[in-house]
Amino acid sequence: MIDAFLTPFAFQFFRYGVVVATLAGALCGLVGVYVVLKGMSYIGHGLSHAIFGGFAVAALMGGSYFVVAGLWGFGSALIINQVTRRRVIGSDAAIGVVTTASFAFGLALFALFGSRGSGSFDAALFGSILGVRASDVWGMVVVTVFAALVVFFRYRALLFSTFDPEVADVSGVRTARVDALLMLVLAASILVSMRVVGVTLIAATLVIPATVARMLTNSFGRMLVLATGIGAACGFVGMNLSYHLDVQSGTTIVLVGALLFTLVFAFTGPRALRRTATLDAH
Repeated sequence: MIDAFLTPFAFQFFRYGVVVATLAGALCGLVGVYVVLKGMSYIGHGLSHAIFGGFAVAALMGGSYFVVAGLWGFGSALIINQVTRRRVIGSDAAIGVVTTASFAFGLALFALFGSRGSGSFDAALFGSILGVRASDVWGMVVVTVFAALVVFFRYRALLFSTFDPEVADVSGVRTARVDALLMLVLAASILVSMRVVGVTLIAATLVIPATVARMLTNSFGRMLVLATGIGAACGFVGMNLSYHLDVQSGTTIVLVGALLFTLVFAFTGPRALRRTATLDAH
């Protein structure tokens, strides 16, 4: 049993995949707390689709994935942030237009020039441990450290703007800058996690760990710690299962998280709902 578990660790690509998946789960769990509490689940889902357009450009033109898709993702994040703040039209409708247009653009590029980038298509949509390289590991480490530093040094501003943005704005907190910073962290997290989780499933890795943590505690600080740990555990277990079951890494990571959510919800029941209500009141 132990030998069967340790066998894939002999391969370098698998070791890279496990490290990136574990860090991606931790990173998405940490950022996902703000995504869930601010009601940004749809934005996280849409932003992942928007970055797919930049991924297609980088894959087909031979450019650096982190540079091209990163600039594309950051630009999309800033546009989405401005749209949601101005509220000229419904934010969900506006976000849908921006993100689905970018996703459709990426699909069109792959359809027109599929022979040059078809190998990256499935990996971008569903994730693949075979696509993980040393550069992905370092990129994940940098973004994870950056996100942790943002949460540490901007903890109070993020907390205030998450639970009561109107009062925070009146009290002198520059909520526009805080929201923009959070969107940039979210975009960077999606960017570095896409190779493992995939664009179609990354929203679940943002939402599930934070939702499970929210059912387990009514403390915001403990929720951050729990969501980070739960995300890391789901990434580690899911990546190992993906190798042994020969299933895409993103699929197994999300299924592990969904199973954990089901178990926690079954055991906590109404107590979980009372905890979430207490956290909102706090």
